[in-house]
Amino acid sequence: MSSEDAPSQVEAPADEGELRVRRIHRRDLNRVWEFLKRVFRAVNRETVEYQRPRTKKRFTEVYEEDGVEQLVFEFDRGGKHEIVGYAECAFEVVGSDSWINERFFASRDMRPLFVEELAVDPDFHGQGIGSFILEQLEHLAKVRGCTHLVLEVAENNENALHFYRTRSFYKLDAAIFLAKKVVSESELLPPRKIRRKGSKKPVSPAR
Repeated sequence: MSSEDAPSQVEAPADEGELRVRRIHRRDLNRVWEFLKRVFRAVNRETVEYQRPRTKKRFTEVYEEDGVEQLVFEFDRGGKHEIVGYAECAFEVVGSDSWINERFFASRDMRPLFVEELAVDPDFHGQGIGSFILEQLEHLAKVRGCTHLVLEVAENNENALHFYRTRSFYKLDAAIFLAKKVVSESELLPPRKIRRKGSKKPVSPAR
């Protein structure tokens, strides 16, 4: 990863500022981690799986991995740079414990760009930031010869699903979490009467 890449930018009137994208730098890790915690706080209260990244340790490890792009999107106004978006993607399956089944895509002649994370500051929703992030990711996919953007989203994250479906994303496959209610009982079963082997059934006394 290089901090020397010139940031791309979306031109805007002077009173609105600019949205810029650049590759992450080590000095950004703490700020971006705090940004992601804030963005996904509400979502993580409602979903079975925590949205990535799950721990700061893992987030820091991702920075050191090859084959992963981490992009920071900043709102630049009057020289002040505020993080308003983040994207993380990989051009190949990274790690030995990945959820990705590579054969699924190979059998369909798909060369995916895996979108591991896409986050937008809730205070900036509706400003076109998410669309710009997807445009940047699709541009990377085209440059690298990928045929599809592939990502995971919780089925009950309705806002995210609407966002992606209105941008031509479609369902590939799904892991459905099932639950069955069990009536609560004591962990230990109550005493049970048994008869010792060879013993005779007690005889009732004569009346």
